[in-house]
Amino acid sequence: MPSRHCRRAFTSLEVVLIVVFTLMTAVITGLFAVLALEQKAVQDVQYNPEKPQTRYWIGVGRGDCTGPAADLPLMGYANPNQVAGGLHMRLFSRAFIVSDGSKRVVFVSVDIGMVSQRLRLEVLNKLQMKYGHLYSQDNVVLSGTHTHSGPAGYFQYTLFMLTSKGYLKESITAIVNGIVESIDRAHDNMKEGRIFINKGREETSSLNRSPHAYLNNPAEERKRYTSNTDKDLIVLRFTDMDGDGIAALSWFAVHPVSMNNTNLMISSDNMGYASYLFEEEKNTGSLPGEGPFVAAFSSSNLGDASPNTKGPHCINTGESCDSLDSSCPVGGPNMCMAMGPGLDMFESTKIIGENIYKKAKEIYRTAKHEVSGPIHFAHQWVNMTDVTVQVNSTHTAKTCKPALGYSFAAGTIDGVGGLNFSQGSLEGDPFWDGIRDALLGVPSNETKDCHSPKPILLNTGEMNQPLPWHPAIVDVQIITIGSLAVVAVPGEFTTMSGRRLREAVKKELESNGNMEHMEVVLAGLCNVYTHYISTYEEYQVQRYEGASTIYGPHTLSAYIQLFRGLARAIATNTVNHLPKGPQPPFFCDKQLFTLMFSNQPDKKPTNTSFGDVLMQVRPSYRVGEVADVTFVSGNPRNSVTRMKTFLTIEKYDNATDKWEVVHNDASWETRFHWKKEKVGRSNATIEWHIPHSTLPGIYKIRHFGHYKELVALKPVVKPYEGSSDIFKVDK
Repeated sequence: MPSRHCRRAFTSLEVVLIVVFTLMTAVITGLFAVLALEQKAVQDVQYNPEKPQTRYWIGVGRGDCTGPAADLPLMGYANPNQVAGGLHMRLFSRAFIVSDGSKRVVFVSVDIGMVSQRLRLEVLNKLQMKYGHLYSQDNVVLSGTHTHSGPAGYFQYTLFMLTSKGYLKESITAIVNGIVESIDRAHDNMKEGRIFINKGREETSSLNRSPHAYLNNPAEERKRYTSNTDKDLIVLRFTDMDGDGIAALSWFAVHPVSMNNTNLMISSDNMGYASYLFEEEKNTGSLPGEGPFVAAFSSSNLGDASPNTKGPHCINTGESCDSLDSSCPVGGPNMCMAMGPGLDMFESTKIIGENIYKKAKEIYRTAKHEVSGPIHFAHQWVNMTDVTVQVNSTHTAKTCKPALGYSFAAGTIDGVGGLNFSQGSLEGDPFWDGIRDALLGVPSNETKDCHSPKPILLNTGEMNQPLPWHPAIVDVQIITIGSLAVVAVPGEFTTMSGRRLREAVKKELESNGNMEHMEVVLAGLCNVYTHYISTYEEYQVQRYEGASTIYGPHTLSAYIQLFRGLARAIATNTVNHLPKGPQPPFFCDKQLFTLMFSNQPDKKPTNTSFGDVLMQVRPSYRVGEVADVTFVSGNPRNSVTRMKTFLTIEKYDNATDKWEVVHNDASWETRFHWKKEKVGRSNATIEWHIPHSTLPGIYKIRHFGHYKELVALKPVVKPYEGSSDIFKVDK
């Protein structure tokens, strides 16, 4: 008989254990299944290309705001010798409109030094005329990239007008028109789409230019961060419903001062070059400034962040001058300058711009976390000269009337002041105090005490002739798109100031339970310019940033308090209960002054015409060389509203027997230099830095412009153009 395999009976204990084990297995299996489903749901929220969580309508647009390329001061370094004489790269306004069907917000990044109060008010006036109350001070944010190579002249306060040759209508008109054009295009192009957010670190493009002030912040606070500048690069990827990219919007904290204070050409600097590269890649076959894809690189808390990564050195000896007063043994503070990373300002602009672009491109490509949720916004006007700050449970402090300290006149390692003032000054100077007192008046004891330990050089808050020297009424504003909050700050926050403000706003938004996992970004130089905002501890050191914190040592605390109030109102849905605050002044044009008048009629050499060539190109070039040609020209100010480019680089197409435009004056490879000669004459030199990617062939350089002449004693502006000889380009 076959053998039988007999089993013994299970004991009661074994039966119980088997049942328990079976139940536990089933429970664990179920838990894993539930977790897997939950994880998949999370992944669907973040990555699923099929199901957006919130329906957004998105519009993007670009507008040219370059302005006059001649005679105007450039805004940023306050260098009276830095007067525009040509064009390196055009300036653009880039607008982003997002609507959730109920509310909409507008964010505009503009290639200018900063947004002034006058500029914002004029833009809002034009928008109201076109759109009624659809776009207003509540839901429109205007942010300057902070290039120091854009035209000045768009301010209404005396200090800025004095350093800008006054209020210059042709300058502000070009900027206003460019901003409104970008918003118009975004408005007209709105369609359903999606927004994804991502961030990474760009480690190589900034250093702290005031490390001695930064080190005065509490050690425990500094230990929380790995760097003394913010390295985070935040990118929004905008797509249509098919997943095709339509725009990128980025924030990064670095000064666009790779183009230094010897530059005389209008330029969007490193951040503008990053936009140029991104748009060039996405808008294949389009010239710069054209094509549907829009890429903006916006400013953030860049107050002490420099792109000049070689650091400060004495330009006469080469030794380091990274000291509290940034001074050199020979030549003093005027010899202490930061440079790099390139051999000249063009190479440095290129390197920093490429660094930021490449990192942003990587972040954009991998952005899979979708922004979802309703849109909110909150705005107030505030009298920043009289804000009471709750320092702790028992003590309060107040902001001050505006004033600038001695170290303001020293400038920075990115651009020295030129009058031998030193950074870190905690005492005044009898000589300069005497000049100030005689010309501008003696600062009151109240202002002196309020700003202590700042030694006051300019007591601007007590100076109101012919108009107030500084703004008192300031915008504070936050917009939120789902889990993204954009804090629009009216000036240059230092690294640590920005960190404190971001942290406070995030905590306030999330504390009420309605908003979770908020990503808070600071958008710099928004809506009105109020110089710098340092921390209380940095203020005590009185480097340039502290000396330029115009509302006193408690400025940051006041802004944190105000922005927390906006965040709380958004989180609790009580924005309608916020007081609007006192409206800022809008001075009529007759009250504003100008120190620059209309350009005179243009003259030309005998037996020549405008557009004639004075210095011709060579017959042939190789890639990597520079082709240049000089023309008889008119003043570029004649052409501000009349054309889109001063030049073209054109290649002959054998197949079509036509000339094809391959570059214009917005191209990185071209430079337009304008030089004023005697008796109303001028000439224009166009350079083409022939890139290695250039195809061999036959080329020519064309120049376009306008000249002014008197006809029956009245000025008449007429167009002209000229062309170089043809020339050959070989590898």
